[in-house]
Amino acid sequence: MSFYPGPSGPLGCTSIQEQRERWERKRSRAARELVQTEQRYCQQLELVTTYFVEILKAKGTLRQDIRESIFSSIKAIHSVNQSLLVHLENGYFGRGFDQFCPHLHHYNMYADNIYNASKLLGIHLKKNKAFRRFKKLQEARPEFNNHKLEDLLQLPIQRIDQYKHFLQDLTAKTSPDNPEFQQISRAVTAVSELSKHIQNNTERHENDLQLCRVQKLLKGQKTKVLAAGRWYIREGWLKMVPPKGADAKPKMFFLFSDMLLQAKRCSPLHPTNGTKFAGQHAYPLQDCTVEKVFGHTRSQGGLLSLTFPKAKLLLLSSNQEDLNDWYQSLSSAIRKLQSKMVVHERDELCRKPLHSAADSHNAPSSSSGSDPSRKRNMVSTETSEHGQTPEEWEGSAPKRMKESENPDQRCAEASTSSCVIL
Repeated sequence: MSFYPGPSGPLGCTSIQEQRERWERKRSRAARELVQTEQRYCQQLELVTTYFVEILKAKGTLRQDIRESIFSSIKAIHSVNQSLLVHLENGYFGRGFDQFCPHLHHYNMYADNIYNASKLLGIHLKKNKAFRRFKKLQEARPEFNNHKLEDLLQLPIQRIDQYKHFLQDLTAKTSPDNPEFQQISRAVTAVSELSKHIQNNTERHENDLQLCRVQKLLKGQKTKVLAAGRWYIREGWLKMVPPKGADAKPKMFFLFSDMLLQAKRCSPLHPTNGTKFAGQHAYPLQDCTVEKVFGHTRSQGGLLSLTFPKAKLLLLSSNQEDLNDWYQSLSSAIRKLQSKMVVHERDELCRKPLHSAADSHNAPSSSSGSDPSRKRNMVSTETSEHGQTPEEWEGSAPKRMKESENPDQRCAEASTSSCVIL
């Protein structure tokens, strides 16, 4: 805060007072907008609970387990927000959010179930004619103002992000001397954590959709893309430069967080696989290095050199921007994967039990006469712990899925093709 360098004190005091008044006006505008949007939000929640949850429960149009899966904790959310609204309308923002935040677990439960709820809603709208007719009649009520149930069910997810911005705005415009400052600051932290959780759920869901999409593009039964912890990054056509000077051939490449998958297009004349790809090679990124090679395309693109333990690829692109993006994506994926491996190995070392000096003294000496075959076995064991063998690569999908989910459940149509793992 700057003060007017006047000769007398009252000018400085006036400047401080004016600044405080400006803050208070800005805070009042933000607070008024928060109250107005909260009123509308509670009205929309009431539409769902009154005209859908309660009536469906009374009519028995949907089984209880299906109804609870679709609407989840929305009744509890409505109840909590009604209490919050009372505080906000009375101007008790700090107290209101201080009592609201301990109930955020209802939002957390709702967020974790939202994609399953959307899927179930779509399924039962297709197969349950009575429910489909009921939904159409309820949405035609004037209170709904042309809003669909699908849109209303997304409101709690959207509201958390709105709370985060409102609270951050209020905190910035509230003096630290204000009694509500600490309460609002705590609310910012709690709501921001939930917002981040929701964002992570969204990213995982979008990633799963990408993995299922790529899996359906591949024919056969051996190239599995669905795997726990795997993330889709990008895909595109690149030309492979053969080692003996033959013509470069275009190949489709799919980049994941742990591997690069090379595929070729199936024959367009095939009756079922005309639009699919056949997986050819899956290259693990764990021990890969990538370099740019210049001077071969007269600045109209370039060449990437990828080195694996048992293979080397030269990938050509005539588009400089596309080549740069591939280089950045590959470098980032390799760096992140290798960083995770270092952390994993360090954690494994920390978990090893410490032996006392007496145990070391009583143990058989293995300094110079150690069994070399035993050393080889130890190395082999470590390799299986920290890296996937070719057999494991054929049995597990190249990457990006939730670790907690079964890949087969995500995409029932997961198709694959025979693919050499290098």
